[in-house]
Order: sequence, then structure tokens, then C-alpha cells
Amino acid sequence: MVAIAVAYLAIIILLWALQSRLLYPAPQELAPLTPGYSEVQLQTVDGLSLRAFYRAAAEGQKTVVYFHGNGGSLVGASVSNAALVDRGIGALLVEYRGYGGNPGEPSEEGLYQDGEAAMAWLNEQGIAVSQTVIIGNSIGGGVAAELAIRHEAAGLILVSPFTSLPDAAAANLWWLPARSLVRDQYRNAEKIAGLDMPALIQHGTNDGLIPDSQGRLLASAAPSGEFQSFGGLGHELSFVRSSGEARADWIEALP
Repeated sequence: MVAIAVAYLAIIILLWALQSRLLYPAPQELAPLTPGYSEVQLQTVDGLSLRAFYRAAAEGQKTVVYFHGNGGSLVGASVSNAALVDRGIGALLVEYRGYGGNPGEPSEEGLYQDGEAAMAWLNEQGIAVSQTVIIGNSIGGGVAAELAIRHEAAGLILVSPFTSLPDAAAANLWWLPARSLVRDQYRNAEKIAGLDMPALIQHGTNDGLIPDSQGRLLASAAPSGEFQSFGGLGHELSFVRSSGEARADWIEALP
């Protein structure tokens, strides 16, 4: 029993020490420029220059600002938004600090600053925040939810989101005191409850990483929330064409 207790404690210490590396695996490969996009630089308030991809909207269409998941890249972000840009919807694909050759170290506050840099860049291009839709996939939903309470965008879309990072950790590490171990919080449920904009939540019924019950809770917490369930699909939902087409339909129906 003593050996088991020591091993259990060692696991807790290891997870505490390495959680940033586990939470932000940060692929370093430089993504090739997606055809139809331009490479742009986002300037953060703490002095970082971040590579991002941008595609202008067709006349009369909105522009999305997209935040990928914790293991994602600009390549995956391009796939996730292919159905949207095929309709003429504009897209700014954000790459985080510490990812894809960008400088800096990722963290919750750091990713929020990256998001603010994206919103500032769009404003500099003359794209009104009222004509933007903020989208986040998985942990990117935490960034998207934070920006949605700071900016009066046309709408918010969360794909495969969690109610909070401690909730997601507890769902996966039920045998550990996961809630007390997590430093970054991303408390999406608290934020989405105060939104004054339409919100779309998409979740796959077979998501083995974040239960779709968390997506349903977010949709019910949003004052103007809609939930879309995708039967048989898992945490890869953002990359599935049918989910992208549904996002495009929802965006085009916004006033």
C-alpha cells in the first residue's frame, strides 16, 4: 500500500510539473501557406509577432476569426474552415504563441493576448467587429469565449468545447484530484452565460475527450444558444465537412 501511495503521489507531482507541456503540445512545423490565403503578422501587446493566415470575405459576407485546438495548426484550421471560405465567408486563422514557429510560450493569458491581437488586426483592416464571428475548437473555444465577452461580435461558435478546463480534466482523470491540479481555467460556462450575441455549440456524440454533455450545458447556459449534435462523430468534428457546412449555414443566417 505504501508503494501504491508513493506512485500515486509521484503521478500527481509529475502532472503538476508538466501540465503546460501536456496542455499545449505546440507543433513546431511551419505550415505551408494555404492556397487562397495571405500570410499576415499579428502584433501582441507583449511584443510578439505571430504568423497567421487571412482570406478576405466576399462582398456582403462576414469574417470569422478562428482558434484551433491545443494540438492544432494552420493546416488543420484551413481544413476546418474550408466549407466557410468556399461560400465567400472571410477567415483569419490564428496561430498561437509558441506554435508553428511563433515566438513565446503558450498559456491561458497568453492565448487571450493572441486573440486580442487578431481582433486588433481585423479592426486595422477596417473589418467591423459587428461583421465578425468568433470560432473556437476544443481549447480554442476557451479563447473564443473570452473574446466574445470582450467584443460585440455578430456571433460565437464553439466546436467540441468544454464547460471549463477543470471539468474537462476531471472527466478524463477521474482517479486524480484533477480540478485542483489545473492552473489554466478557461471557464467557458461562466462566460457564455453573460453573452449578448447568438451562440452555436457543435458536439459529436462519440467525443471521447470532452463529453457532449458539456457542449449541451454550454448551449443551455447561453442566453441565445443553439446546440447541434453530430451522431457517431468524435473530437475530430471540426474537420468534418458536414459540421463546416452547418457552421456556414448558421453564419449566413445571422443578421
